[in-house]
Amino acid sequence: MQDIRSFLSASPGIHSTRFFQAAWVVNDLEEAAERWARTFGVGPFYLFDGITLDNLRYRGAPAEMDFSAALAQAGDLQIELIRQGCDRPSAYRDLYAPGEQGFHHVGVLAEDFDAEVAAYRNQGFAAAAEGAVGPMRFTYIDTSPMTGFMIEVMEANEPFQQAFAEIARSSQGWDGNRPIRSQADLGF
Repeated sequence: MQDIRSFLSASPGIHSTRFFQAAWVVNDLEEAAERWARTFGVGPFYLFDGITLDNLRYRGAPAEMDFSAALAQAGDLQIELIRQGCDRPSAYRDLYAPGEQGFHHVGVLAEDFDAEVAAYRNQGFAAAAEGAVGPMRFTYIDTSPMTGFMIEVMEANEPFQQAFAEIARSSQGWDGNRPIRSQADLGF
């Protein structure tokens, strides 16, 4: 397996080498978030239930998926826990069958989303899934044959960056109170 830092430094066009997010596929969001809070002191987690995806494509074909996520901050790293609520093929199911769980991807925010995705594709990596969450486009780049995980390229945009900043702020000095919160608590 090629070292990811060597790959990124030698890959023209890939500029977002600062991973800001690490994500795990889990079977139970609330249980996983509580375990992270209890074991690592990470929190609070904000629950995004029933996320709506626009223009979702899986391996190039139109797709649908039911999933939810919980986000928290651990120092400089955002932690994302993902629960897929259906058995449809997906970038998550590519690595974990129903009932399995584990590390799935690292995330980067790209100022030039199209160039970033093109740079990975020019290296021979396929897009496992792509679409949008509201105004933010995303692409899961399937780097799993090389790294064992995927890379999610997310389009940097103001609304999501504000929400991510609020999640990070809420973790500073967090006292363990209310380890699971609603996305509505972010005003998002």
